[in-house]
Amino acid sequence: MTATDDASHETGLIVGRFDPPHLGHSYMIDWALVRCRHLVVYVNSSPDRDVAPGSLRAAWLAELHPTATVIEVPHRLRTDFDDEALWLRWITLFRSHWPHDEGPHVVFSSDAYVGDLADRFGAAAVVVDAERANVPISATEIRAAPAAHLHRLAPTVRAWVEANWL
Repeated sequence: MTATDDASHETGLIVGRFDPPHLGHSYMIDWALVRCRHLVVYVNSSPDRDVAPGSLRAAWLAELHPTATVIEVPHRLRTDFDDEALWLRWITLFRSHWPHDEGPHVVFSSDAYVGDLADRFGAAAVVVDAERANVPISATEIRAAPAAHLHRLAPTVRAWVEANWL
């Protein structure tokens, strides 16, 4: 799927670790691509947490979704949804990587934090397949038992996981 001329939002954003990127992530990205003219995917990368290198995860997603703008966002920030000062640091970081003059106009996610993130951007929040019904997997499940979930990975990601995690 690609962005269409009748997309309802000018710019969209998806934020995640994508560690590793799986077919559920691809479902969400493809779903978002047809709903905005320009989709940006931020790959959060932290050497303190990463299993697969952030640059590799960003390269995989760029290859899998060539019409999206995929940007690695290196950081050493923790996540605490109750810490407003930390939220400000996250938003400042994300704005510093934003490639467009305006936006984002909509933020897509399958996670509950999307509303808080979108509010801080002044954007609409769109929850995509929160129950993970279309592709029932999470990266947490893959990291916990990679061999059990290889069928939920794109071939290039699967090859890396087989070579490096198994």
